[in-house]
Amino acid sequence: MNIQAIIKKAVKRLEVEGKLLTPDFYAEAFCKEATKAGFSVEDCSKLDKFRSMLNKEFQDELKKYHIKTISELSHFLISKLNRTNPSHCSNLLESQTAFTKRVLQVIEVLHNREAAELARKSLDLLSREASIAEIEQFRQSWINFTTTYDDTFLQKLKSFGEIDSSDLKKSVQNLNLTGVSCKISDSFELSKVASLLVSSLVPSIASDANEKIIQISQKIQNNPALLEDSTIEAEIKSAISLRIALDKQSVKDMVESIDGVLDRLSLRLIEMIESSDSSTTEIQKIKKELESYSNEGISTNFNIAHKKLYTIAVALEENTQALTKDLKKHSSEVSILSKKIEQLEVELEQAKEQSREDFLTKLFNKRALDEFMSVKEAEFERYGHNFTVVFFDLDYFKAVNDTYGHDAGDAVLVAFAKILKNEARTVDIIGRFGGEEFMAILGETDLDGGVVFAQKVRNKVKNARMMYKENRIELTVSCGVSERKTHFSLQNLVKSADEALYKAKKDGRDRVEAK
Repeated sequence: MNIQAIIKKAVKRLEVEGKLLTPDFYAEAFCKEATKAGFSVEDCSKLDKFRSMLNKEFQDELKKYHIKTISELSHFLISKLNRTNPSHCSNLLESQTAFTKRVLQVIEVLHNREAAELARKSLDLLSREASIAEIEQFRQSWINFTTTYDDTFLQKLKSFGEIDSSDLKKSVQNLNLTGVSCKISDSFELSKVASLLVSSLVPSIASDANEKIIQISQKIQNNPALLEDSTIEAEIKSAISLRIALDKQSVKDMVESIDGVLDRLSLRLIEMIESSDSSTTEIQKIKKELESYSNEGISTNFNIAHKKLYTIAVALEENTQALTKDLKKHSSEVSILSKKIEQLEVELEQAKEQSREDFLTKLFNKRALDEFMSVKEAEFERYGHNFTVVFFDLDYFKAVNDTYGHDAGDAVLVAFAKILKNEARTVDIIGRFGGEEFMAILGETDLDGGVVFAQKVRNKVKNARMMYKENRIELTVSCGVSERKTHFSLQNLVKSADEALYKAKKDGRDRVEAK
């Protein structure tokens, strides 16, 4: 059924129901007929989309009042706003902010440096007009802190008394340190850290360190306790930047040196070629002269030919010896530079592997996705936080490359990445798993929620107008969904989502399968 048929049925429905052809009545009738025909229209789902954004109390009221159109929803919300007591909301928000500040002030004086620092920054955030993005960032920072906090260090004190991880003061009071010889273990550990840090500041490629690097290294070695001082952080960062700059300059100098050697080798080879051409001409000339010699003057002519041949041989030998001498002179230098270049290439490959961003779509790459999966797995094992994995695979993507070229294929991948970003929440993790396959990691989301998200993306892709050089590219996507709590391991979860994706592809593509 096409759109024209749906319009006719909507008008017919209004006539049967005896309703006027107003915009609201028509929109209601059209959406009913479209749903009945299985035709997806974005405007018809706006009411459900807005309803899902409200809290449960408002959603229950909407059901009670039988709100069916956007217009009715607008009237409902306006009446709600008119009945709201501004002074009450303002006072409540002010009290909640004051309470939050007091809690942060308490955390600030606790004996945990990371928590205190995060509390100070949060207090600064509340003292000014912060954006929603900043507040969300700090909320995530607190989640990360509680997720990664490790109190296993307390277990080291078990041999000195009973340890209560919920009451540090009581644990300290229970310690029995009688007869224990005091050692400056903290300083000893700081000395180890200081030694490692100083070693890392030494340039890996450049032969000499900068004076500033030497000074900060000596300062840390002489007084490792400085590492506990926050003021030293800027100096260390500056020293690291200088070390990187020195290595880069050293690489630049090496490349210039290699260019010089290659230039000299090229000139010498050109000279050899020119000399060889000249010698060949000379030899051919002598050969013709020898053929024309008569027996009568053979002795005299042979002496002349011998002289010419000897001259040619001497010239070739001199050029060969000169080239050999130059090659020996520069061979050691070339060998050293070659080894350093190999080392640089290895380091460059390592740097590429450590990158967390896909160069084309600007989404997370597979390496980053694996890291996030490990974090989500840790949260699940420790706190029971469920999450869902969704695999996406663009259907018949090879045909796009074959028909329109790889540039068009790249444009399609970038466009699909934008759709994923737009549909995902701030806390969701989106990445390119490889080729035309993408992955979404949805925190605090069950299987049904993952299916809803996948269906939204699938509909967006199917209805999208992807244009490349005035050519519209029709595109669909297949999706596989699995949630963590129904699987016994992370590997089993990923395998299950991949199997669901394979089933979606096998059963006709452009569909969502959950397992």
